[in-house]
Amino acid sequence: MIGVIWIASQSASDSSVLSTAILLALVPLGLVLVVVFWIDRWEPEPLPTLIVAFLWGAGVATAISMLVNTTVLYAAAESTLSLEGAFQISAVVSAPLIEETTKGLGVLIIFLIWRRTFNGAVDGLVYASVIAAGFAFAENIGYFIRFWDSITSIFIVRGLFSPFAHVTFTACTGLAIGMSARRRSPAAWVWMTPIGLVCAITLHAIWNGVIAASGNPFAMFILVSLPIFIVCMGIVAWLRWAERMTMRNRLDDYARAGWFAPAEVQMLTTGGGRKAGKRWASTRGPQAAYAMRVFQKSSAELAQLRQQAVDGHAQGDFSIRETELLDRITSARRTFIGAE
Repeated sequence: MIGVIWIASQSASDSSVLSTAILLALVPLGLVLVVVFWIDRWEPEPLPTLIVAFLWGAGVATAISMLVNTTVLYAAAESTLSLEGAFQISAVVSAPLIEETTKGLGVLIIFLIWRRTFNGAVDGLVYASVIAAGFAFAENIGYFIRFWDSITSIFIVRGLFSPFAHVTFTACTGLAIGMSARRRSPAAWVWMTPIGLVCAITLHAIWNGVIAASGNPFAMFILVSLPIFIVCMGIVAWLRWAERMTMRNRLDDYARAGWFAPAEVQMLTTGGGRKAGKRWASTRGPQAAYAMRVFQKSSAELAQLRQQAVDGHAQGDFSIRETELLDRITSARRTFIGAE
């Protein structure tokens, strides 16, 4: 990522332009990450893996895309003798193909190496979004420096009108890979990943084509960006609901075995219930409040662990991890109810 920023800095007139560009790029990045972490708040992905995802997007994917897109641009300019036509080819063909492939490859690598961190579509969405956020962050720095003379308009278009554009595209690949984690076949990702990637490339190409054809950024926002964002938020809401229902079903399994009370399952699987549980525990002191957080987090991990087993992907240490989580949950419960 540092190398990518260094390359972008070479076209900056002075250090203040670079620092301002970085600060401006942090605005859409922060907005995207807040939404992503909100989506992932119940069963957060490991922070080190999220950092790897961000660095892949801001570093590896960006560097490869810059190299390939620049090469295609010059080749197209030489063959067509038209710089405008070369930019069209790069934007509609090269950029969607190479950028979505490199970003999607990052999601796939994380899936294959840290398979346990993938429990479904929401997890794929989270990793894809973080990779895309890193990519957009690095790309925005380059755009803000290159078009510094019109920084206000370019910031409005890229930073305010379309901060979720790259996230939307790469989410298609992430969702496909995440959904493959719920299939019984361990090789489901082999055929599901290309489906998501084709959707990502197609959506990216359409987006870039509309931008190239439209001379009105506000119209693009109203007619394209906003409707896509609303549809995506609807999909995310449905995925969150489905994940909550899955969590409830798996915790109900343990409730029937006596590990949870029905009221606890209700508390653990609703946003209002979780907040109420934390508020109640906080009135009993910091130790109880911490124990409630452990109780909720460990219960979510337990539900995901059991869902993996139901899907046919139980690991060899399933029983050990299950016992550890149940012990942790029991200990946390005793702490916040004052039994120890």
